[in-house]
Amino acid sequence: MSDKKKIMIVDDEDAIRLLYQEEFEDEGYEVIACKDGEEALEKFQKEKPDLVVLDIAMPGMSGLDVLGKIKESSPNTPVIMSTAYSHYKQDFYTWVADAYIVKSPDLSQLKEKADELLNKE
Repeated sequence: MSDKKKIMIVDDEDAIRLLYQEEFEDEGYEVIACKDGEEALEKFQKEKPDLVVLDIAMPGMSGLDVLGKIKESSPNTPVIMSTAYSHYKQDFYTWVADAYIVKSPDLSQLKEKADELLNKE
């Protein structure tokens, strides 16, 4: 059993998922990558990640639906909503999330927020 923190990345875009996975693995995290909400919820129960980075606009189950189910089953697991669309921030469903990041090629804001959420005791 490793003592690495586990981050689950949920994004339907392969390039984003791979980028986030590589960046977080470089930071020393174990990464669980999921292409959609259904896969994320299935793996969430098995893997018990320490943090979830969740896209909002995905085919099938939206990130907001996934957020609700994660918070229902595990209210203390931090979730960062990650989307290309800043207008979702006005949607009160996103307020349940621990953070809201607009996607950018510069992942420093995302990584800082992840570190902050994972290291607050």
